[in-house]
Amino acid sequence: MEAVLGLLVISAGVSHGLETSCDAREDGSQCYGALGGTVYLQLTDTMASHHYSFYKGSTAAKIEILKTKGTLVIRDTPIKDRLHFFINNGTFRLNNTRRNDSGEYLLEKYDSEGKSSESRELQLFIEAPVSSPQLSSECLSHGEMRVSCSSEGDGPQYSWTLDGQTLNDTDAPPDNKTNTITLKKGLSGDLTCTVRNNINRNTVSRRISHCPGLIYVNGTLSNGTKISEWVNTLYVESATVATVTEAPTSKTSTGPVFNVFVYFQLAEVFILLTICLGSYCFYKKKTRHQEQDDGE
Repeated sequence: MEAVLGLLVISAGVSHGLETSCDAREDGSQCYGALGGTVYLQLTDTMASHHYSFYKGSTAAKIEILKTKGTLVIRDTPIKDRLHFFINNGTFRLNNTRRNDSGEYLLEKYDSEGKSSESRELQLFIEAPVSSPQLSSECLSHGEMRVSCSSEGDGPQYSWTLDGQTLNDTDAPPDNKTNTITLKKGLSGDLTCTVRNNINRNTVSRRISHCPGLIYVNGTLSNGTKISEWVNTLYVESATVATVTEAPTSKTSTGPVFNVFVYFQLAEVFILLTICLGSYCFYKKKTRHQEQDDGE
């Protein structure tokens, strides 16, 4: 028996209450419905003048849901209050779908003598739609960026684009079909994560900037605090450092590391000393002239 994927149409709506429809007129159709939503199954073109029965379950163990033989009869089943059947176009509607609505269904057609003349099976899957995804990011030690895309729902599948172009192995590792990717150093632009499953799809975009370079500082700050971590190169506090490691290469150095504020302080001291020395020289020169005038 060859399986045929039914045509799935998704209407706009919130995460719960989605409407889906499936063409199940061929044997072996696979149909999907949103959890908590409404699913339409077109079983045949019309049942107005034919004898049909619609069952849940396989041929060996089946429960009749409804039948048509001139009139429509809906059986007393757990889904009785949630179904509606359009006899003129052969469409079955199920509201407020639940997990246990998933399973095999069977449509049988009978001849005038009540014998089965045709049967068609379909498989119904009830799944939770994916929610609107959320993006989070962090800078790694070598200037790379790890970005995560999170979404709720059944069987989410992820895809990524940067400035509208699909990310390839040169931009991110080959696992970019997962919810987490690592962007290589220097990449920036509009990053988009798309998440989809058999029910729906959602996207989220964010403008990202490349991560700044980092260095690894292992030593003691000027206030006596011990530090051993990766630090942004845009700001390194004054410290006496035992080891400094730059990303992506490493090097070792010994001695004081000064920031720009220390250099400003040294410049101020130098200027002050210059002023004091000049004032002292001017005073000595003036005093010498006065002594010479008094001697005369």
